Amino acid sequence: MNPLLTLGTLLSTVIAASVTVSLDFDSDTAGALPPGWRSAMTGEGTSPRWAVIKDQTAPSPPNVLAQLSETSSTTRFPLAILDQVTCRDGDLSVKFKPISGRLDQSGGLVWRFRDPNNYYVVRANALEDNVVLFKVEKGRRSPIAPKGTPPQTYGVRHKVPPKAWSSLRVRFEGPHFVVIFNGEKLFEVEDRTFSEPGKVGLWTKTDSVTHFDDFQVSGH
Repeated sequence: MNPLLTLGTLLSTVIAASVTVSLDFDSDTAGALPPGWRSAMTGEGTSPRWAVIKDQTAPSPPNVLAQLSETSSTTRFPLAILDQVTCRDGDLSVKFKPISGRLDQSGGLVWRFRDPNNYYVVRANALEDNVVLFKVEKGRRSPIAPKGTPPQTYGVRHKVPPKAWSSLRVRFEGPHFVVIFNGEKLFEVEDRTFSEPGKVGLWTKTDSVTHFDDFQVSGH
């Protein structure tokens, strides 16, 4: 049995340094971050406001984890980091719904997080209709071109519906990453910037108000 977190309850057993976590936030207290999570931010602006709230449209109702602050700084990237999980390789996924945002409406997944200025993130944007994988190194966010495309290629174009639930997933092993959106493999990238284990978590940008549900990670 691996560590399994279901219905907001953590049951801890470790075998071969592997971990599996599944969170639906339904047994967590509304109005605050769930236990084991912490808020962080890359860039400048008002601090993020992450909280468990009710959303009856959620894939597993009634609760979701939401980023609720709406600061319009374009260099502001709110993060919610799950501190109990550290892994180098794994499979990470979430369901998300962009609620609002004049400048940005996005949801993302973070892995190999060292600190708020160093990590990988893949995000889907409902205003731009694209999915892009970035590295954030020393606080600077740089897109990584999909394999088989020119070096400056900015992710892939893909419809990301606003005010609707979608799923985002990334598989990461060594320098190889595979991005999957709504069950469809979109692209692969290779990058060797961060090779050590790190934390996992969630990401938004600028004034995005975004709901998240069914967060899952398995890794080692």
